[in-house]
Amino acid sequence: MSTPRQRLSRWIQARIITGLVPGPHDIAVRKNLRVPMDDGVELLADLITPIGNPDPRLPTIVIRGPYGRSGPVAGHARALAREGFPVLFQSCRGTWGSRGVFTPQIDEQRDGIATHRWVREQDWCTGPVVTFGASYMGFTQWAVAGKLQKENPDIAPDALCLVVTMPDFGAITWDNAAFALRNALGWTQMMDRMIHRELLALVLGQLRPDRKLRKAFDVLPLSGGDVAANGRTVHWYQDWVEHERLTDEYWTQQSHTASVPDVTAPVYMITGWYDIFLPWQLRNYAQLAEAGRPPRLTVGPWGHLTRDMGAPMVAETVEFLTEHFADAPSKRVAPVRAYLTGAEQWHDLQTWPPSGTASETLYLHAARKLGPDCPEGGITSYVYDPADPTPAVGGPSLGPTSSPVDNAAHERRADVTVFRGEPLTTPVTVAGEPVARISFRSSQPSADIFVRICDLHPDGRSMTVCDGIRRIGGIATTETDPAPDADGFRDIEVRLWPTFHRFAAGHRISVQISSGAHPRYARNPGSGEPAATAATIHSATQEISHAAVSPSRIDLPVWFS
Repeated sequence: MSTPRQRLSRWIQARIITGLVPGPHDIAVRKNLRVPMDDGVELLADLITPIGNPDPRLPTIVIRGPYGRSGPVAGHARALAREGFPVLFQSCRGTWGSRGVFTPQIDEQRDGIATHRWVREQDWCTGPVVTFGASYMGFTQWAVAGKLQKENPDIAPDALCLVVTMPDFGAITWDNAAFALRNALGWTQMMDRMIHRELLALVLGQLRPDRKLRKAFDVLPLSGGDVAANGRTVHWYQDWVEHERLTDEYWTQQSHTASVPDVTAPVYMITGWYDIFLPWQLRNYAQLAEAGRPPRLTVGPWGHLTRDMGAPMVAETVEFLTEHFADAPSKRVAPVRAYLTGAEQWHDLQTWPPSGTASETLYLHAARKLGPDCPEGGITSYVYDPADPTPAVGGPSLGPTSSPVDNAAHERRADVTVFRGEPLTTPVTVAGEPVARISFRSSQPSADIFVRICDLHPDGRSMTVCDGIRRIGGIATTETDPAPDADGFRDIEVRLWPTFHRFAAGHRISVQISSGAHPRYARNPGSGEPAATAATIHSATQEISHAAVSPSRIDLPVWFS
């Protein structure tokens, strides 16, 4: 019979994870187990075990992360233990009592391997070992899975449960050579406060906009952002802004994308259409599918921190693991479950993208129209001024709100150009990654091209569907910048966020072109100087060509269901 303390724990957990019905087991927690690493450093971990008679076939779950082992962050670990799984929840090196120095991503492979070896040796280990976790706690899974499967399969994870994550954080930090300032500096401020145990500032920063952070977003050069936000230099932030090239060893040593196809264990993925890692997570899905091992995949109407994702994440993880390890019958109708925005309905699919998609091209016309007919010429121009940078309106972020927003007021800015299609006579469903190909010229050596698709409603609302950015003329783009033509125009390809969206009849497809989304992405000073040190900003005249020889256009993956 449960004690009052256990009942209180259940009540709290049901409120931490919206919609969750806690599992049947009470739990016991052994705190601060010391796990030795190969260099002698000890990392702390909590062991959360179910009380009673859990199914002995269920695997032991390993979670490794830097955000602590109590409070809301521990909610998923405790929820899984209540379902009968022993859970080891470990704090990464240099965080929450674990010794050593925290250097994001760098030590996770060696520390993860040492942890998996240690777990397999413990008498409480039930046999198979699986991994679970969101965001950074998903990165720690990728860090070990492929390498162990290839080099030491006896201690490789027997399954992976990957939540809103990716195996290469460099690719999101420098997203197509544009620095993801809001996420990078905001996360740096949060983690630095955790490490220095500035808990009051940490809590207040989560409850209301942080004035220091808001001011730090405007600091130039970028290398001064950490001091402005936290009052001190943060070593990893300095590394991030100084290494623009993802080919630098700093980034390649922590990228695990190449080892994704080496993972042979079953994989479950869950993410959202507005998550910061979405494009890369779906590309990881494609890597495994191409290798003949497609993961189970759920994509919902969620952002990175959407609370509504918590309950389905736990429920689907339990279903996935009990099917694989305890012979439970499958409740899954199809390998992929995806939420169709615009129609607000779930679809069960065999693959992602779904079969039956075909690329359809819409051209950008000088008259600010968008349509299937090739344009006849002309140039659209606008001025981008880094002193008054084009602001970010919505979009994926580390904040709790990433859902679509109305762009109507934003589209009236002089530095935002908009191309609109005719009202649709029948619904159009887009499923996959749209690709914009813009014939572009700038008066400055370096520029950003930000492209967003919106759903223009009959009432005038212009709601975000997806977007993407690409920098040209930067330190990291010299090998990928397309050559200019005789008039200086370059054909710039911009891959947008994946989407699964239905434009209803009567709605219009709308495309925005601008040169920034500050502070989501750091503003481009225009000079092409190193981002870490560039302090002088330059206004730029940006031009979009509508010449028939190389027309600006967008290719939409249209689904004919």
